[in-house]
Amino acid sequence: MPDNRITHAVFPPAKRWAYLAGASTARVASLNEDGTIYLSPLWFVVRERRLFLVIDSARHGENFDAGRVVTVLVDQGEEYRSLSGLQLHGTVHQVEDEVLLAEMPGLLFDKYFHVGHPHADSYFEFGEWSGRRYYEFVSTKTVGWDSRESTHPQSRERRLLPPGSVDRRVRVND
Repeated sequence: MPDNRITHAVFPPAKRWAYLAGASTARVASLNEDGTIYLSPLWFVVRERRLFLVIDSARHGENFDAGRVVTVLVDQGEEYRSLSGLQLHGTVHQVEDEVLLAEMPGLLFDKYFHVGHPHADSYFEFGEWSGRRYYEFVSTKTVGWDSRESTHPQSRERRLLPPGSVDRRVRVND
């Protein structure tokens, strides 16, 4: 994944792949034929430093198959000090390797479900019905940020001004 030096410093490769593996949802944007953007949240899995998108939607699949532009955003955080994310620009290709295809449902189950999960059966049945496909995303550009490590907690300051100094924002009526 090519990146600039700031992204590389904030998200070196090992941290980047651990971050992606631990995230649950990616926002994926693909370009429609008419030039509009199709944006939706998708599940994904990471295997051996490779990112695989799970596609049940015909629209993303059509855009991917047409070789159109794709951007993946994986982020988290509720306030400034906890914001972090990776924005990945690149290409996708459909997974056709039979061994890898056979592993995908197990990787999905391990990441998103557990034995006895109330929705696991219906999720995998829907995938069979809809013709679920798996695409490998290959990043050509990466932008990352991580405020968890680069921001400092706010603290109160106290400044003593010399005698006779006044706050320039306070107007005194003469």
